[in-house]
Amino acid sequence: MEYGQIIAHRILSLCKARGVSVNKLARMSNLKQSTLDNIINGRSQNPRLMTLHKISYAFTMTISEFLDFPEIADYAFEDGSDENK
Repeated sequence: MEYGQIIAHRILSLCKARGVSVNKLARMSNLKQSTLDNIINGRSQNPRLMTLHKISYAFTMTISEFLDFPEIADYAFEDGSDENK
């Protein structure tokens, strides 16, 4: 699974666990619906840190808590991938 897919899965699983729609998450995080749609639908493969921070805050989590799950911990970043993009 790619990094963007892992983040999208995390967002969707937190939404489901907390009974929050993606639309409601957009309002809670003060993000555009299109921003979340782009992440969820794979058009944004590398969301900005500020975007992830706003999402985590909406879930009343720190960014560390948001990123603390097995799939992301097991993800292997390849040398030079996406660093300069």
